[in-house]
Amino acid sequence: MGANSSSITELPENEYLKKLSGAEPISENDPFWNQLLSFSFTTPTNSADLKLLEEATISVCKSLVEKNPRTGNLGSLIKVFLSRTKELKISAECQNHLFIWQAHNALFIICCLLKVFISRMSEEELQLHFTYEDKTPGSYGTECEDLIEELLCCLIQLIVEIPLLDITYSISLEAVTTLIVFLSCQLFHKEILRESLIHKYLMRGRCLPYTSRLVKTLLYNFIRQERSPPPGTHVFQQQTDGGGLLYGIASGVATGLWAVFTLGGVGSKATPQLEQCSPLANQSLLLLLVLANLTDAPDTPNPYRQAIMSFKNTQDSSAFSSSHPHVFQINFNSLYTALCEQQKSDQATLLLYMLLHQNGNVRTYVLARTDIENLVLPILEILYHVEERNSHHVYMALIILLILTEDDGFNRSIHEVILKNITWYAERVLTEISLGSLLILVVIRTIQYNMTRTRDKYLHTNCLAALANMSAQFRSLHQYAAQRIISYTCRHLRRYVYVLDKLYFPHSHCSTLQHCFSTLSDNGEELLSLTCSHILRSYAASLFSLLSKKHNKVLEQATQSLRGSLDSSDTPLPDYAQDLNVIEEVIRMMLEIINSCLTNSLHHNPNLVYALLYKRDLFEQFRTHPSFQDIMQNIDLVISFFSSRLEHAGAELSVERVLEIIKQGAVALPKDRLRKFPELKFKYVEEEQPEEFFIPYVWSLVYNAAVALYWNPRDIQLFTMDSG
Repeated sequence: MGANSSSITELPENEYLKKLSGAEPISENDPFWNQLLSFSFTTPTNSADLKLLEEATISVCKSLVEKNPRTGNLGSLIKVFLSRTKELKISAECQNHLFIWQAHNALFIICCLLKVFISRMSEEELQLHFTYEDKTPGSYGTECEDLIEELLCCLIQLIVEIPLLDITYSISLEAVTTLIVFLSCQLFHKEILRESLIHKYLMRGRCLPYTSRLVKTLLYNFIRQERSPPPGTHVFQQQTDGGGLLYGIASGVATGLWAVFTLGGVGSKATPQLEQCSPLANQSLLLLLVLANLTDAPDTPNPYRQAIMSFKNTQDSSAFSSSHPHVFQINFNSLYTALCEQQKSDQATLLLYMLLHQNGNVRTYVLARTDIENLVLPILEILYHVEERNSHHVYMALIILLILTEDDGFNRSIHEVILKNITWYAERVLTEISLGSLLILVVIRTIQYNMTRTRDKYLHTNCLAALANMSAQFRSLHQYAAQRIISYTCRHLRRYVYVLDKLYFPHSHCSTLQHCFSTLSDNGEELLSLTCSHILRSYAASLFSLLSKKHNKVLEQATQSLRGSLDSSDTPLPDYAQDLNVIEEVIRMMLEIINSCLTNSLHHNPNLVYALLYKRDLFEQFRTHPSFQDIMQNIDLVISFFSSRLEHAGAELSVERVLEIIKQGAVALPKDRLRKFPELKFKYVEEEQPEEFFIPYVWSLVYNAAVALYWNPRDIQLFTMDSG
């Protein structure tokens, strides 16, 4: 890498770049452009080379900013590029490598310059630099034209119209990258940009008619995951017949002058990211996410979001609605396959979220798939490896599950899909388990991780909502899943008694009770000893008797403490009481989930009844709790009914015999004895002003995952940098 590094640092002294940024105007017809654009390189991808390139570009830009108002050389360079793109489609069809090669090089230089310009000046200043022309005596200005809009429109046309071949791959990638750079002004503002010059160009005028075609092309780039062609295939190679005259001139110029600009070739360290395998797919997805999250103009809804919300399956023969001006068709089967395969990246998960949440056609299609496990399993892996993922990625995966569980058909079908040998699930060997039971295990594990580590109320609320949506359709729960539902509930029941003990008797020294809780491990599997259970039962009864008088006051004080609104005369609650509300919410919801399953599908879930009976002592203590009395009625009835049948069956019963008695009892239990509660149903609703979350998130993905793009972390204003 040393040679590459030293060569990049020499760029500011390159005579052609010095001339471009110098005081002498260069006309569009000057042979200089052929010389400037005749270089061969592989775009740098590792961060060290990208940083060096950025620093070298800044030096050239400083000179160009100073001289461009008089020379108009930036405008000339752009016009040279625009003139060459007019023949790109024919060049691709005729395999004209040289023409495409030079057009690509022109766009690469434009992109590098733009990136620095946008990071260091306002949009108004940038617009001025696009209007400057040669001011030397005797020169004549051309007709006034909006060069920014023309360049933006040209880039979009290039993306949607030029066929994707080995020789056009690099220029297609550069066009997508340049559009991202044009929109990157958001990175340098703390507030969300609601009125941007570039946004206006992209959402109105000449660019607007290309909206659906651009979205469709970017989606297909993501679907196809075309790998970058081997190095050299996009660069004009001299043919055995010696090539043409123009190539001879160009190669002569390139030798020695631009040879220093051979970047990222052999000897440079490859970026260890999946994005490098298919940079066009990755970059296209990032651009799509940026476009979809542009804010609406006061009088114009975001057309790119409209296109994403309304596109249809190619097999859908229904007429296009006039209310959706940007509708198009795409192959849903190919899209589904790509979404299933790419969920390891944040950006693919975010795309899946957007499509499920905003596009009813996609949501209906996904829910009708008979291989839904191909989509759900990667999402569960994201949640399972929560420690290794950023919080936004976990949120998106969780919300996807919540959206899916809004559908009863999904909740039924996942219990019919049987999986073999889930190797990534390390807590227990799962040789055979239903997709539904695995989903329950992973969601409970996520809640548990959150409650013990991150303590994010938003996260556990959505986890519980997903479980609640599924609960009425629980079927044939795996014994481990049933055990985890009950043991997780018991863990919080114990924790709740412990907090109340500390709250009411802060100076007590009940060593036995404290030992019970301090020795519980994170997985909550350990049972209390018989002695501790007896102490806990009598102790809880006295606590709950006290609660019936003081409970509301305690919760009110805890809530005030959480909000920091205690009066000066009040004594703040200690740290262990801060979670009183949260613990009670979790207990209440878990009891409702258990109750929903018992009420709607008791006969389908003997393992859940078995696990409930195994820990009945703890549940019985909460039948008098003022917050849980109503929901405990059914649970208490089930415990009493099955306990009685087991007692009549005698002692020393095997597990198999107990399950057999439970199955028989489930048929015998009169359904009208169980009190009916409103159906547990939760629907995901986006927060108000979702852009406040999504725009910084999308741009953080661009910053971290975009190929061959580097921004100085010190310049970033939109989000806080972890390092740099």
